[in-house]
Amino acid sequence: MNKLELTLQQIKPLYDDVMKKTQNRLDDLTKPQGSLGVLEDIAKQIAGITGNVIPELPKKAAILMAGDHGIVKEGVAPYPQAVTAQMVLNFVNGGAAMSVLTRHENAKLYVVDIGVATDLPEMPNIIKRKVAYGTKNMAEGPAMTKAEAVSAIEIGIEITEEVIKDGAGLIAIGEMGIGNTSPSTAIIATYSGLPVKDVVGRGTGVDDERLKIKIAAIEKALEVNKPNPANPIEVLSKVGGLEIAGLTGVILACAANRVPVIIDGFISGAAAVIAYKMAPLSKNYMLGSHLSQEPGHKVMLDFLGIKPMLMMNMRLGEGTGAALAMNLVDASLKILKEMATFSEAGISSK
Repeated sequence: MNKLELTLQQIKPLYDDVMKKTQNRLDDLTKPQGSLGVLEDIAKQIAGITGNVIPELPKKAAILMAGDHGIVKEGVAPYPQAVTAQMVLNFVNGGAAMSVLTRHENAKLYVVDIGVATDLPEMPNIIKRKVAYGTKNMAEGPAMTKAEAVSAIEIGIEITEEVIKDGAGLIAIGEMGIGNTSPSTAIIATYSGLPVKDVVGRGTGVDDERLKIKIAAIEKALEVNKPNPANPIEVLSKVGGLEIAGLTGVILACAANRVPVIIDGFISGAAAVIAYKMAPLSKNYMLGSHLSQEPGHKVMLDFLGIKPMLMMNMRLGEGTGAALAMNLVDASLKILKEMATFSEAGISSK
């Protein structure tokens, strides 16, 4: 049995009895029932994930997958492909937005080269697990082979298992890859059945003319490949990305090991859609961080039935929204643990 099959078998439902006990405590806290809204939902979900009625504050980590995309040859992105490798170095040198926000949240950032198109220098903070030097041009044929897609998923699983062994109890996911909003658009178009023009966005800031080129390239990729939505590995291999596959593995591993995973924006959302289609129970382990300005992101979240915590008009990716949401997870768990109940505070209830 391979790593992926074993991981899928390990994904189980949340602990319903624990969630009921947590809900009883939330209802007994010194506030009107349900008045803290999403904070209460988060606390209850994490209780159901971990099996602890009052979970402790978790050690935090973020896993960022980097990979390149052959479809940039079609002119879908305003930035050159070389920016992917340059940004990886920026992450590990501490200069990127995700670097700043993970430091702010006291979360360890793991940066993984799973498919960057060039060789990166030897640096202790880059995890080199390259499956290929970027994907092929999906407008001409499959982005990768099924074997490459599975390999990338399993790398995501393996890295996550190591991060969890290192003590992480809350994991945020992020990515880097010039052109990666195109495969993400193709994935949600495949699953939503909506036209590409209704789910495509401007990514890193394409103008009107390049947006037309982008739409045409994604439509061509879907026509050439005809991905079957009933087969998520096929969708991933035909119109996905190596970093999307790696993040799919991260999500599945979190679910298998009962660790909450915070989903970032559009590209992370594409990985969440694939993970959900591979293992529907994995959705219960996902926390939605924010609503991206990419139009397709709302479609993804609605497809998954996940509500975002934040509305920040963000569209950077990298995992920035997921990093910000870590603070809200801490807040929810502190409310659950540190707030007094009516009886403890000597306050009359209804």
